[in-house]
Amino acid sequence: EKSDVYSFGVVLLELITGRKPVGEFGDGVDIVQWVRGMTDSNKECVLKVIDLRLSSVPVHEVTHVFYVAMLCVEEQAVERPTMREVVQILAEIPKIPPPKQDAVESDVTEKSPAPDSGSPPDLLSN
Repeated sequence: EKSDVYSFGVVLLELITGRKPVGEFGDGVDIVQWVRGMTDSNKECVLKVIDLRLSSVPVHEVTHVFYVAMLCVEEQAVERPTMREVVQILAEIPKIPPPKQDAVESDVTEKSPAPDSGSPPDLLSN
């Protein structure tokens, strides 16, 4: 099973990079070795290897898939997740927090006093 997980990680790296698993990186270097060398296995460096055709995909989603791929291709099989865990992790794509400017604007809007119309607000309207 752990070799299946490794192979799945290779497929994810192929999708992220747009490259074939072997033959494009020089003597004896495969996609896993190339990606490790380019990114130092750091998910924050995924932009160094990302396929330009993924430019419309949110970076945090590609970064998440890259993270899962790197878990799958851990050198030691015991360090790799099971396929069940891989599916769970992939399903839990982190939500990107709203930009601070939007949060500030909504805070200001919520805390701004309503214009004084001289009568109490109608709490039952809406």
